[in-house]
Amino acid sequence: MQPLTQLGYALARTLRDHLRPLIAFHLFFTLLASALLLPAIAWVMRTLLAQLQRSVVTNNELASLIFSPLGLVGMLVGIGLFFTVIYWQQAGMLQVAIRPRDNHYRLAFDALWLSSRRLPALVGLVVLQVGSHLILMAPFMVALTWLYDVWLSGIDPYYLQRVKPASLWYFLACAIPLLLLWMTLSARLYLRWLLALPLVALEQCSPIQALRRSVVLTRGWHRSIGIAVILVLTLIIVLPLATTLLFDRLFTPLLWWLPEHTAVLVPAMLGYLTGYALITLAITFVGIAANALLSACLYLQLAHREARPAPPEDAHPGRFAWAVELGVLAFAALQAWWILTSFEIRDDVAIIAHRGSSMAAPENTLAALDLAIVEGADAIEIDVRLTADQQVMLYHDRNMARLTGDREEFGDLTREELERYDVGSWFGDAYRGASIPGLDDALDLVRGRADLMIEIKPLPGQRQALGEAVIDALRQETDTRYRCWTEIDNPVDAYIRCGYPNAMHTMRIATMSPGLVPFIKEQAPDLKVTLIAQLILPGTLDRSAFDALGLRHNRITAQEIRLASLYGYEVHAWTVNRRERMSTLIDLGVDAIITDYPEHLVELRNDRRALSDGALMLVKLRNWLRR
Repeated sequence: MQPLTQLGYALARTLRDHLRPLIAFHLFFTLLASALLLPAIAWVMRTLLAQLQRSVVTNNELASLIFSPLGLVGMLVGIGLFFTVIYWQQAGMLQVAIRPRDNHYRLAFDALWLSSRRLPALVGLVVLQVGSHLILMAPFMVALTWLYDVWLSGIDPYYLQRVKPASLWYFLACAIPLLLLWMTLSARLYLRWLLALPLVALEQCSPIQALRRSVVLTRGWHRSIGIAVILVLTLIIVLPLATTLLFDRLFTPLLWWLPEHTAVLVPAMLGYLTGYALITLAITFVGIAANALLSACLYLQLAHREARPAPPEDAHPGRFAWAVELGVLAFAALQAWWILTSFEIRDDVAIIAHRGSSMAAPENTLAALDLAIVEGADAIEIDVRLTADQQVMLYHDRNMARLTGDREEFGDLTREELERYDVGSWFGDAYRGASIPGLDDALDLVRGRADLMIEIKPLPGQRQALGEAVIDALRQETDTRYRCWTEIDNPVDAYIRCGYPNAMHTMRIATMSPGLVPFIKEQAPDLKVTLIAQLILPGTLDRSAFDALGLRHNRITAQEIRLASLYGYEVHAWTVNRRERMSTLIDLGVDAIITDYPEHLVELRNDRRALSDGALMLVKLRNWLRR
């Protein structure tokens, strides 16, 4: 086999010689996949998910779904379809590289037809090759599950995240070697079977024959092939990151020097985004093509002792070629225009303090709530649980271990017993002696100053009981406010001191249980309900049932914002602590951001309000590049 430098030269020359037919095939295949294959995959997945008759909104529910029989079948079908598309596209590019013709676009059509004819064999190869990797993974997954049961079973995930007990490190010490062993075995298997795809696509081999012959051809070359694969993979990963960084650091600052007039700024940004779109499309193509051409070059060198594929014979692009490539330019320009027109100049966001100002004071304490109000939060998210004597108090975890070191379960203690705990010393001496407040204490504190988002944390079987208890507390708060209003003649003073009379209109309940939402709405129709979700499977959730959807910030997409607008609910992002991410989410269109640092978000919101329209457009462009 030639040295890696010569392999790299052969790969670059092959890409140059076959650039036009490869681009043509890529365009044709993308159109075919978009028009036929992707809708078919979406239909199959929706059909499977519809059988679940449930929504997956928490990590526990997601895990139980994945490891259920139907979940495993759905996951295997999804993986199979995903790799079938990849193998099909790679097989077509191999046909382009190996079959020189004098007409680029006829060559592309031929490759699409030939790869489609081999589709049954490609599906068989996916079943054998990908299936073998999954079977190899199975014992390691069983071992990891066993280790989890030994070291981490029964420990609250949030406790693991925040405290990081010794058992977590014991688990990682055992799990990491297992993962490294699996990665090593999987990589060896991948390198042994690397040539199976070109053998199936180009030599009419059956999947089993291709796998056996690939093992023979690659014997003795695993290290060299592995280095080449890693280099190509690094190229595929680094190129998009480098491009985004280049635009963000080099070209975007140039736009700030332009005059803030629409007649100048908009065309400049349109040209900028068109160039960005073209380069992004080019990088995507290069990554896909480089992977296919690496297989082609290795196949020719190991199976036929040829340096690289022969170039096409005196090919001429013709008018059709120019029309297609101009179509690519038009597509990039339309995409740039769509991005630019999606920027909403005037925007705002509600600031919700996560458990109060929980990075400046101990979480879910009156001190944290008061500080959040002082820092300018519009609302405060709190966690509530039921005590043994059915009182509602502010606390997040199921037991007292993380904040107090005591292993007692929260639900086994009465309000009187819980009030004796010190939940402030762990944060700092300044808060020594801080106690666990009741929901009534929190309502007294925020009255006329801020609203509450009350997230209920029920034990199994307590969902409705805790929901009813919170609703009763809000009804009592409403009565208190109406009495307060009767004692003050001036409406302005009454509003400042007593707050909005009906607490049901300003407070909201948050829950991770979709099944609890209808119950709360039945008990208190005026009360706003936020559904908190880790992940939502498409087509499984009644999006008309709640008033807001609280999503982990990295799960929020433009599609989620469009669905919220369609169904008329708000989108709340949690938990967002970096200024850059806050700004990006504002531009994405979220209605509220839940943060541990309300003061930082208040400062960001004020800074954005002080910007001119042109400056704000540039901010939105930079945030778009960071998505």
